[in-house]
Amino acid sequence: MDDPILNIEEREAINAGRWFSSLSPSLRHDILRCAYVKRCKDSDLIAARGDPAEEWMACARGAVRVSSTSLSGKQITFTYVEPGIWFGDVAILDGDRRTHDVYAHGDTTILCVAKADFQKILSQHVEFYEAMLRLQARRIRQLFGLVEDLNTLPLRSRLAKQLLHLARSYGVQSLTNAQEVRIGLHLAQEELAQLLGASRQRVNQELKAMEREEAIRIEPGGLVIRNRDALLEISEADH
Repeated sequence: MDDPILNIEEREAINAGRWFSSLSPSLRHDILRCAYVKRCKDSDLIAARGDPAEEWMACARGAVRVSSTSLSGKQITFTYVEPGIWFGDVAILDGDRRTHDVYAHGDTTILCVAKADFQKILSQHVEFYEAMLRLQARRIRQLFGLVEDLNTLPLRSRLAKQLLHLARSYGVQSLTNAQEVRIGLHLAQEELAQLLGASRQRVNQELKAMEREEAIRIEPGGLVIRNRDALLEISEADH
């Protein structure tokens, strides 16, 4: 049975979200007042492509994998939603159906707002319209940035940028070395390759090269960032 409330860590993740924290106290209160909690196990289906949109959601703990399935049956991952990020609003706003499959990646907590409550909040808070516009604009900027990187940067640079992003979102500071940060989100190399639109073999080659350069360390449990400055330099290279 779902725990009906967020724990302290989960609530802090929601409140610390860049977009949510920019809202007025009264709007945040009204959103949280009608929200409910779902707790999911690894690989649980949260929403399916083609489903009608019934909920607006935020990740409070863990990660949410947004993916699609090709005609050949291969699953392709587009992004991972981190704690503090809201999603699922596009289909509510345009009245269309869900465009992707959404799964829990590891044990994950989701905060949900029913479609009717979402629309009620819109009718009561003019600020909410403006906030949603800012949220969509930010996503469009991010999308353009991804397309630009895909067309202008080599895989090595894009991989370094992705690792830096994962370290910011899921980094766990080493207790024995202040410079090292472990990426807490466990991704198989195939999943990392899907995020970059590359083959697993090529991503593996680049990871091993970065390990030889002592920028990262590859461990059975995941990746460790050893030298953030070295990764940053790689990410800014354009050839």
